[in-house]
Amino acid sequence: MKTKQLSQDIRKRVVALHKAGEGYKKISKALTLHVSTVRSIVVKWKTHHTTETLPRSGRPPKLCSQVRRKLVEDVTLQPLSTLKDLQNSASMMGVHVHTSTISRSLHRDPIYYMTSPDKLETSPPILYQVSTETMETTMYYEVVVPHWFYARTQDGGGSWKPFSKEDSDILEAAFCSGVNPNSIVVPVCGGRYDVYLGSRRRLSVYWDEEDSIVQRCTWFYKGDKDSKYVPYPENFSEILEDAFMTAVTRNEWKKRLESPSRDLIILHNPKLMVHYQPTGIVDEWGATPSEQGRPRTVKRGVENISVEIPQGEPPQIDHLVFMVHGIGPACDLQFRSIVQCVNDFRLVSLNLLHAHFKKSLDEEQIGRVEFLPVDWHSALHADATGVDNDIQRITLPSISRLRQFTNETILDLFFYNSPTYCQTIANTVCGEMNRIYRLFLERNPEFKGRISVTGHSLGSLILFDLLTNQVDPEGNAPLKTKGLESPANKRTLKDVMNELELEDFIDVFEREKMDIDALALCSEKDLENLAIPLGPRKKIVHYIKHRRHLQDTNLTAPESPPNDDLKPPPLTSDATLNIVNYECFDVGIGQARIDYPQLNFHPEIFFAWGSPIGMFLTVRGLKRLDPQYQFPTCKRFFNIYHPFDPVAYRLEPMVLKEEEFEPMLIPHHKGRKRMHLELKEGLTRMGTDILGSLRVAWQTFTRPPVPTLPPPTVEAAELPVSELAPVPEAAPAVTSDDIIVKEEPVQLDVGMLNGGQRFDYVLQEKPIESFNEYLFALQSHLCYWTSEDTALLFLKEIYQTMDASMDQPLQ
Repeated sequence: MKTKQLSQDIRKRVVALHKAGEGYKKISKALTLHVSTVRSIVVKWKTHHTTETLPRSGRPPKLCSQVRRKLVEDVTLQPLSTLKDLQNSASMMGVHVHTSTISRSLHRDPIYYMTSPDKLETSPPILYQVSTETMETTMYYEVVVPHWFYARTQDGGGSWKPFSKEDSDILEAAFCSGVNPNSIVVPVCGGRYDVYLGSRRRLSVYWDEEDSIVQRCTWFYKGDKDSKYVPYPENFSEILEDAFMTAVTRNEWKKRLESPSRDLIILHNPKLMVHYQPTGIVDEWGATPSEQGRPRTVKRGVENISVEIPQGEPPQIDHLVFMVHGIGPACDLQFRSIVQCVNDFRLVSLNLLHAHFKKSLDEEQIGRVEFLPVDWHSALHADATGVDNDIQRITLPSISRLRQFTNETILDLFFYNSPTYCQTIANTVCGEMNRIYRLFLERNPEFKGRISVTGHSLGSLILFDLLTNQVDPEGNAPLKTKGLESPANKRTLKDVMNELELEDFIDVFEREKMDIDALALCSEKDLENLAIPLGPRKKIVHYIKHRRHLQDTNLTAPESPPNDDLKPPPLTSDATLNIVNYECFDVGIGQARIDYPQLNFHPEIFFAWGSPIGMFLTVRGLKRLDPQYQFPTCKRFFNIYHPFDPVAYRLEPMVLKEEEFEPMLIPHHKGRKRMHLELKEGLTRMGTDILGSLRVAWQTFTRPPVPTLPPPTVEAAELPVSELAPVPEAAPAVTSDDIIVKEEPVQLDVGMLNGGQRFDYVLQEKPIESFNEYLFALQSHLCYWTSEDTALLFLKEIYQTMDASMDQPLQ
């Protein structure tokens, strides 16, 4: 490839420095030229006494530009012209060349010509197509279409991202409206951000985030770091656009413009525009920005650069989902915040919405689902609590990075088990959701949809405890234990016997005139004197002990007003004492007694990701979840987990302990199961069939033969057939087909936590994950934010409540 020639000014400076006695290396370093370039300039000056570019040897072209243009014009006007016709046309202009010369010349232009005239009658002509750079065309100036971009302040000007086309058009319309831009505020990105047009700033609405710079962009140049295009400032883009318009209308190119940073931009032609950065400082020679250094490509208009413009979001919002994170400030392996992860999940759901609900979208039956993050980690570790400073003072200095990671993540589990910080976390989560919900309604007054909540890891446990302690719509108190009845709702002896499945012994206690209080005073010896068998007697004794334990728990640690003055412990003078009462509810949880706040809305669905709820309930002493239990204000619940997630636990076995059953398999977003899972099931089924066939064959082979009957006697032979004893028929041989039993889906009663439906759902692992479960364990716990299968389950369950179904149901 031919390189660009150096200017005469640089060549003269090389010669001048050589005359001054400087060597090749010093000249090369001073002028930032290669040593071989300096040597060639000096040798040419010594040999030819000049630095001008000398003419090169070689035969001149036989066809000049004028003849070539005439031949191109003839072929354009008469496409059926042959090479012989073009040779005659060139001869009339005084140029005598062979037809092959004309053929090679036309190969440089996108012109069609025929190989020979005699083939016209026998076969269609053979056509060739090649280049047209020499054809003169008339260019017309078209106004460039601007597009609006934004960049985060901390990133500088290197990471610019475009707005969607819909948001860019709205910003452009506001910019061209003629109204004072300082008074214009435009909501963008689905209403989650506001753009202040006067100050060119983008501010977040629902969460705290650094402001972003906003710019109206028309001209771009390729950056150094990641080869992404960077927009020029708005004022300099106008200068470039004016120069481009002048060059097009007057056909005057090779224009040079200098940017405010003394960069050089050269407009060679409409397709070639370059940007040079100065390679050195100004010295005594008075150097100006030159074409030295690596040129950068310059592009006009966003349609000419390689950038992905995001898809616009439907304005209609059908459903609102709050997403609560787990431990630590980071939510995935890339250490991104909850806001970034929720943005990814929102983008995945939008893509799936257009892929699986296209019919409903086209009919405008549905709009979209809005996902908003809820951050509680920042409030817990803020300066107001001072917990980080307290922990830092007692942290050892060794392995500082690991200890810092532990303090920011794993300690959140202990904070939640602490009554003091558990109250802070509960207040923060509930307060954030109420604040965002109130702000969302102010900005979307036409919203008539419903709300759901999602919790990942520890966030799911926080939501579980919070929803358990909500007040139901009828105004009743949160569901408490059935073991301790209030006077207004006290259970009778008959109710207890029915619950223990001991209805047959009700008459025994009624005959002794015993009620529930008298039963609580009975010992095992008293029950034995009543002739109650050992099994029922053990059940009653266990119930009495459990009832006494609940009474002692409530009596020893009564609830105290939140503002009671508590006596500090003797070890310190300024510490505070927290009275904690851990209740073990029959219906389900045993968390610290705190004052749980109330939500301003009733969630429709509660989605739990990678949730340790089952483990925490078991550790709290709960052995079984009441099948009749359900959240007071939430109708449905889904426990979604990855099979290799080390933090996730199931919940259905806590409701139905008598049977072993598999969780519900979440279908792949493209339908059916993953290939490796189908192959695995097929091999398992094949092995079962082979074993069954071998078992039947072995049973047939080892069955004893049927004994033969002795020949009939003379008396038996003389009897009629009707008087003979019936001969027993041999049992039919058992075949493999007879042992095949059709398996029907078993109807499982998993309680009312999800309205009587299954709620344990497992994702399908990827093929690469099945090779090593331990290697992908941590990634499996953080995969939900980008899981298309999880997002599709969200959309399916949410839009079922609106009677909107998928275009094609997944198998």
